[in-house]
Amino acid sequence: MVCGRMGKEITKKYESLKRALASMKSALLSYSGGVDSTVLLAVGKEALGKNLIAVTIISPLQPEAGSTASRIAGELGVRHLSVEINELADPVLSQNPPERCYICKRKRFKVLLELSEKKGVAEVIDGSNRDDLSEYRPGLRAASELGIRSPLIEMGLSKDEVRGIARLLGLPNWDEPPSTCYATRIPYGQNITTEKIFTIQQGEKFLEELGFGQIRLRYVDEKTARIELAPRLIPKIVSDDIRRRVIEEMRRLGFTYVTLDMAGYRPGSMNEALGNEHAPKRLQA
Repeated sequence: MVCGRMGKEITKKYESLKRALASMKSALLSYSGGVDSTVLLAVGKEALGKNLIAVTIISPLQPEAGSTASRIAGELGVRHLSVEINELADPVLSQNPPERCYICKRKRFKVLLELSEKKGVAEVIDGSNRDDLSEYRPGLRAASELGIRSPLIEMGLSKDEVRGIARLLGLPNWDEPPSTCYATRIPYGQNITTEKIFTIQQGEKFLEELGFGQIRLRYVDEKTARIELAPRLIPKIVSDDIRRRVIEEMRRLGFTYVTLDMAGYRPGSMNEALGNEHAPKRLQA
């Protein structure tokens, strides 16, 4: 439960968001199953009813997105569709340039715009929030160019405020850690392949099962894995038994060297290699 003054502020923001969505008359939501788009799913259902359609992109870059999204949309009673896209078929995108996210988002948004036109839906919306503006997010440019609306940004809602609304509404994923496509684990300039994505997926699943919560397995190259996790958990992962198990699993996945990022987990760490203009402005301690 969200209590006190903060609770009142969150309630006001929730009501404002609901009014903003209701003014759209109808909307097609790009729905990933994450907390941001789930808030739009829930509030959009209240504001628009049957005039809201949720669409999840199924892709090699996010192979697990469909099951969670379908389950939550079903629980909330929102019409839910899935569309399969293989972005890796694009030779430019698969080369993993710094503008990868821009290329990918344009492809996805064009598919959603075509679908919205067929369905007679007024707006296509996504779950970008205010905090995304302070990070290197070339996908936001694609959204702006194509007229995709981001209600959470329009309402000035931060990630914490979105989580507050999700908690207020009792949404099942209100406190889940953020997830991004697996391409973000691969350095720019290195080809993205389904084999690499599968390796990353298996490695992160193993680390999560060890109890490390939000982690990233960065695929530095074919021989080297770099693990990012909360700094407070570094003593746990370097303890003898856990360290041995991690090394064994990483080598089973094909890595020769297993490294630990002493700066810990932070969003968009691969952007740091691009220079200060692209680096995330906040580090998580």
